[in-house]
Amino acid sequence: MTVIVRDLRPDVPTDTEGFARVRGLALPYILFTPDSVRHNALHMHPDARYRPLVAEEDGEVIGTAQVHLAHDSPDPGQGLLNIYVRPDRTRRGAGGLLLRAAEEHLGAQGATRLLSWVLDEPGNRAFAERHGYRSSRSAHFLRLDLAHAPLPPLPKTPPGVELRTAAEFADDPRPLFELDAETLLDEPGDVDFEFTDYEAWVEQNWKHPLLDLDLTVAACVDGRPVAFSVAYTDGGTRYSTAMTGTARAHRGRGLARLAKIHSLYRARAAGLTEAFTGNDAGNDPMIAINKWLGYEICATEVRHVRELG
Repeated sequence: MTVIVRDLRPDVPTDTEGFARVRGLALPYILFTPDSVRHNALHMHPDARYRPLVAEEDGEVIGTAQVHLAHDSPDPGQGLLNIYVRPDRTRRGAGGLLLRAAEEHLGAQGATRLLSWVLDEPGNRAFAERHGYRSSRSAHFLRLDLAHAPLPPLPKTPPGVELRTAAEFADDPRPLFELDAETLLDEPGDVDFEFTDYEAWVEQNWKHPLLDLDLTVAACVDGRPVAFSVAYTDGGTRYSTAMTGTARAHRGRGLARLAKIHSLYRARAAGLTEAFTGNDAGNDPMIAINKWLGYEICATEVRHVRELG
């Protein structure tokens, strides 16, 4: 049995299905579908030099890698790579081959610093450390049983605040882009990101196949969104929060919490049964909101960093 590494073929269903299947088995806390895999491959910004890879054994996809530059960071030279192998197909060399191909690609594109998320499990961390990566910050995956766990009562909407769904911005999503760009600036992490290209945001984010416009809820003041909770769904029963945030001038009023709980109520009414979200381990305000909502930590990942050169 020989393992080979090659580029993902986004227009070949067996490739996108295999990629999504591996991610679903290795990382069930993040939503992946064949359509989302294809979308990312075709609509990532060209400056990201995105290169999705698969490891294949006897015609079966057993490993995956997402590899790209942090093109929307003000700090050049940041390379991002996330590698996952099917849990029942480890120790075949797939991870090492994917890592080598990913590092060669990023090095050729001018990356000087590589960052990778690694599940906080002994085997995964040992693999990263063997290849020269040092641990950095951590983040949690959280899960909520929407089918059975009770949600807190809906809080009152403050005077002057109106709740609207993203579907109501379908004709002009720019206000949501502007809010997304502002809240991204305060997102904790090892890499700073900026959204400056509206058209690229529309193609990559607004048109993302997992984005659920009816479950994404924004709190608006004077008709403009000032806080929001962005919802992804997989076309089945699973829901995930992609982003929750508030514009700086409106923080401290509970508007992000308001948007998120209304989104969850909508998700449950739509028949979704399982909700996921993620938190940087140092993001105390969001940790408090998610604890209040009933989320429980189900896994932890640790960012690992390697300097090139």
